[in-house]
Formats: sequence, structure tokens, C-alpha cells
Amino acid sequence: MSYKNFPMVPKVIFGRGSFNQINEVLAPKRLSIHSPFIFLIDDVFKNNTWLLSRISLAYDDRIIFISAKEEPKTSQVDTLVEDIILKSKERPSGIIGIGGGTLLDLAKAVSIMITNEGEAKDYQGWDLVKNAAIYHVGIPTISGTGAEVSRTTVLTGPERKLGINSDFTPFDQVFLDSELTKDVPNDQWFYTGMDCYVHCIESLTGTYLNAFSETYGNMALDLCKEIFLEGNLSEVDAQEKLMMASWHGGMSIAYSQVGIAHAMSYGLSYLLGTKHGIGNCIVFDHLESYYPEGVKLFKKMKSKHNISLPQGLCADLSDREFDIMIDVAMSLEPLWENAIGKNWKKTITREKLKALYQKM
Repeated sequence: MSYKNFPMVPKVIFGRGSFNQINEVLAPKRLSIHSPFIFLIDDVFKNNTWLLSRISLAYDDRIIFISAKEEPKTSQVDTLVEDIILKSKERPSGIIGIGGGTLLDLAKAVSIMITNEGEAKDYQGWDLVKNAAIYHVGIPTISGTGAEVSRTTVLTGPERKLGINSDFTPFDQVFLDSELTKDVPNDQWFYTGMDCYVHCIESLTGTYLNAFSETYGNMALDLCKEIFLEGNLSEVDAQEKLMMASWHGGMSIAYSQVGIAHAMSYGLSYLLGTKHGIGNCIVFDHLESYYPEGVKLFKKMKSKHNISLPQGLCADLSDREFDIMIDVAMSLEPLWENAIGKNWKKTITREKLKALYQKM
């Protein structure tokens, strides 16, 4: 048997206010005065001096503000890479992503595509990247996606929604400063928190489960229960713990996989542009027959936090549109195999998926 030798994030700073050390962490990584640091920042922070005043730009450093309203696309990565290469005198010293899963995934993808030829869509899949990425840093401002720790960058391409899964994807440096998550709106906090919760359920109930995944998955699951069910934590404690739940949840799938909710939410996202966190919630809500305990607990959390999910997303779709979603979902074979086993194709039919989508 051959074992996978997975990379982990080599350096991480944890603690409230740790973002203040950004400039001293980056300084020794500068390659030359013509080799800029490029900051990709969620545009919700465009006028946020509390955050921006702590980044000292020098030489040719640039901030590029990016909207996270839509899921990241391969074409968007290509445009960013072209813009960065054209406007930089030399190869950048590093890419720094500041935001939620969308910004972190874009930062990972851009850092890979600066050193690899072709287009981002050519690298959607497993272990297709040939050259190491340039130095890249992840700074989450919302917790739950696990994008800060994972070896994938999930992108919607022309043909499918699929990550660039590679050993060169993980960040070289991560800042876990829970203070950066203090202004996240309640529904957003819930949806990305549930992304983490669903990671845990899918990893812990999957056929790929092993002690590595199980240990991290259980830690993350316990934290999710404490934050979203018991709910007697102070705001600061809840922010710190969700940041760690996200980290552990991301680690739990490094050696295993996610499952049905993720596969089907990729379909929603590809066709309808549904954001990942809320997409997982919409799908997971209907998966009692696959994850009975997990869904029961999810419904409890949903009512505790007064969350009402969008209904009727698929009400007016044509057969062709259902087919597109089903194609995207079924193409994610490792996810189905983890959820159901090697013979998943015997039980998971297109009709079954269509019936599930019709409920959403």
C-alpha cells in the first residue's frame, strides 16, 4: 500500500491582534525592490481603515480589491494572473489573500498560476500542478470553510466546478486572528460555520475514515456543537473556537474526503451560482436518509439561530438544467465513494439526484 505524503501549512500565527505582525512576517520574504507583494482583499474592507492601516505597502506592492459575491472562477484567476504579471517588473514576492473562502481560494490559485503555464482550468483535478507556487499567505476574516488549511482551491470552470488539488496549493503562512471576524453578519457566520460542521459529518461518517481524519473531525465537531448548540460562550470565545473548528475541520478532510452535500452543492453552485456555505446548508437539509444524526442536529442549530433557508431554488429548472447539475455532482467520484463506498453507482442514480434537487 502506498501512503500519501501530504503537505501541511508550515507556519501559522494564532491569536487576537496577530494580524499586527503582518509587515514583520513579510519583510524577510521580499525578493527584491522590484518584486512586489500583491494583496488580494475582499472588497467589503475597501474603506476599512481599522484593517487597511496595518498593511504597510512599499516599493511596487499592490492591493487588489475583489468582490466575494460570486464563487471564484478559473477565468477570474487567469485575468488576475495576467494583470499581476503585466504590472510587475519582476515575479511577485508573494500573494496575500485576506477574506473568506473565495479570497483564500483565489490567492492559492493565483500563486500557482504565476509559475505554471496555461490556464487555471487545465489544473482542475488531482495532482496536475507541475511547479511550486510562489510564496502565499492566507488570512481568513470569516471562519468555517477550512480554505486556510486545505490542499485544494475550489474554482468554477467552463466545464465543471472542481478544485486545483495539489501539494503546492496549501499556504506557506497563515494568520489566525479571530478579531478579523468580529463584523461578520449573523447569517453569513452561520453558513460558513455550517460548512465546517458538514465537513465533519461527511468526513466522520465516510468510508475513507481513518484515525487522522477522525481525531481532527471529532475536535471540530465538538467545537461546532459548543458554538452553535450550547451557545453560552462569550463572543470572543465563540470567534476563537470557530477559527479552530475551521482549522481542524479542514485538516479532517486532508486525509479523507467530503461527501454528498458537497457534491450536490457544487452542482447548485455551477449552475445557479449559489455560494458554497449556503449551498451546503440547502442540500444538507434534505439528506436525512444519508446522514440521519447529522441532519437532525443541523435542524436544531438552524432553529436555534432563526435561520430560514431559501426555498424553491430548483422550482423552474428545465430537464437540461437538472442534467447539468447532476453531471457536475456525479463527476466528483471520490466524494461519492467516501459517502457510500466503491459501488456507489449502483445506488446513486440520476433519478435519485433529480428528486433530491427538486426538493430544494
